[in-house]
Amino acid sequence: MSEAFDRWTVLRRKTREGGGTERVERHRASGKMTARERLEAFFDPGTFTEIDAYVVHRVEKFGLDKRRIPGDGVVTGWGEVDGRPVCAFAQDATVFGGALGEAHAMKIVKVMETARKAGVPIVGLNDSGGARIQEGVQSLGGYGEVFYRNVLLSGVVPQISLVLGPCAGGAVYSPAITDFVVIARGTGQMFITGPDVVRAVTGEDVSMEALGGADVHAQVSGVSHFTVGSDRDAVALARRLLGYLPLNNLEDAPVAAPAPPPESAARELARVVPEEANAPYDAHEVIRRVLDSESLLEVHAGWATNLLTGFARLEGRPVGVVANNPARLAGTLDIDASTKGARFVRFCDAFNLPLVTFVDVPGFLPGTAQEHGGIIRHGAKLLYAYAEATVPMLTVILRKAYGGAYDVMCSKHLGADLNLAWPTAEIAVMGAEGAVNILYRRELEAGTTAETAALRAHLSDEYRREFLNPYLAAERGYVDDVIDPAETRARLVAGLKVFSSKRDDRPSRKHGNIPL
Repeated sequence: MSEAFDRWTVLRRKTREGGGTERVERHRASGKMTARERLEAFFDPGTFTEIDAYVVHRVEKFGLDKRRIPGDGVVTGWGEVDGRPVCAFAQDATVFGGALGEAHAMKIVKVMETARKAGVPIVGLNDSGGARIQEGVQSLGGYGEVFYRNVLLSGVVPQISLVLGPCAGGAVYSPAITDFVVIARGTGQMFITGPDVVRAVTGEDVSMEALGGADVHAQVSGVSHFTVGSDRDAVALARRLLGYLPLNNLEDAPVAAPAPPPESAARELARVVPEEANAPYDAHEVIRRVLDSESLLEVHAGWATNLLTGFARLEGRPVGVVANNPARLAGTLDIDASTKGARFVRFCDAFNLPLVTFVDVPGFLPGTAQEHGGIIRHGAKLLYAYAEATVPMLTVILRKAYGGAYDVMCSKHLGADLNLAWPTAEIAVMGAEGAVNILYRRELEAGTTAETAALRAHLSDEYRREFLNPYLAAERGYVDDVIDPAETRARLVAGLKVFSSKRDDRPSRKHGNIPL
């Protein structure tokens, strides 16, 4: 019995040593936590249960037969986050650089299958140089098995990826399929081909950070949803994000105590949004005065900032928020904003999170770059996502709702349940000046310059009074009510309450075909 326990003790110690003291210290010196330290920080204290700690690879070539390290470079298991179960894996960069081989992959697949069976979120802490070259196609097959599970779990349980070190080559595709990507600035990078390959093929001289660092993916590519400053910040953000999400697609998200904004907030709304149609303002200021205090967790905060997306709470209940932001590009919809909004709406629909949409949109961004870039198909993604959604959908039109963008931004026609408008709302095909130029083109061409300017001003004012208001839409039931801005929160709370038991039957089908 003593000999068995002695052996167990030695093996147990080896499973916790990673790549050895020297590699561990070098890893920490780079400003990063070890895989186990990351998991300890992520889970509630004392709740982590590890599985497959003794797994080793089975490769005999390239000297790997003499380098069999228990765990094979990834720590897997489950624990609790704020008392709720979550599965996770953390790659250990001190073992083979975190490179993925067959055994490494099968450990990840096993914990993903556990998450599927248990109906709990899966969180991946990525820190890997990519495929383990010594294992050849076996490592590629391992990636394929992981990707397949990512797709199987999509829309079933929340999937979150933390990129805390290199994530290169095939390794990038697993995070890309997951619901949310968090990258640590300075240490996390994502790219398909590294700087050396880029230099050899294209002649470009680029650093790892400039090629695939946190800021690049947060502001340019849109690959990442959140940027953080350190490993500890990453795990803290993942914990916060999980607080808005259900364990799976059949459960409700956790409800918190209501946190109404200050009493003065409702009265301030009317002045936050200028009546002048072209005057900019920050949509964050509206959200802060309507939804629960300090509850907004913005998603994709640095990318496509003309559209705001994020999670918040309304009377304690988690909701998804989508809002045009006139502080950026006048709040127009462009390619990136449409893609950003569509993905977020579809996530909320998959996990039964009600959608609250604030509308102030002058239309789609014009120009050859947008048209040639495919704004038609990208804009259609957002339209499709809203029309496909069956969760409670509440819409408030604050000011402009012009043209096709009126339809796309969760209009009654796409299935919205409650559509409200402020008295400042302008619901029309286009703004006054553009409409007058088309409707009265001949009259405007007939006069002198001075006469034309005066006539255009007169006709624009007349068009604005007659057509740029919410009442024509309200007459036809496209808007359920025109409300005092100060009533916005109360009306949304009441709407969410009545539609919380919403049922919406759709035709039976395998799946739809969202625009490319």
